[in-house]
Amino acid sequence: MVLGLLSGLSAPLPPSVRYAGIVVVAVLGLLRQLGLVSIRLPQNARQVPQDVMQRNPRRGALQFGFEMGTGVRTYVSSSAPYVLAAALLLAGQRLDVVLLTGAGFGVGRALTPLTRRAAGSGDRWDTDLRVRLRTITVGGSVVLVAAFALLTVRQW
Repeated sequence: MVLGLLSGLSAPLPPSVRYAGIVVVAVLGLLRQLGLVSIRLPQNARQVPQDVMQRNPRRGALQFGFEMGTGVRTYVSSSAPYVLAAALLLAGQRLDVVLLTGAGFGVGRALTPLTRRAAGSGDRWDTDLRVRLRTITVGGSVVLVAAFALLTVRQW
């Protein structure tokens, strides 16, 4: 909601400038994920305690998703949330898009502990994630760059 409200500040800029800015941020995010540039991302670097999930798995997953999704307590290793935030700031003048983006992000964050629990073996899931994490984060960054580039081309 805050990003949606602040997005009004970019409204006077021509759409082509706003969308080009999103693509630039998305490309920087991709370059960061590839290790080609070093950009320190702002974050509240505190983890959600593990006992949150152990007390009540369903409620814990919701709390985990809320705290991670809102940035109350989180380590952010991926550039993707920052690219999405920039996109909302530069082109998020539609409240429905802002709300859907926030809800989608929160659901995505809540799915992580739910899928880990559903996998049966948390240790195996953690190992599989470590093996695939770079592919997931770089792949996600490529998708964001492509999506925002297509939106930008449509604006011009």
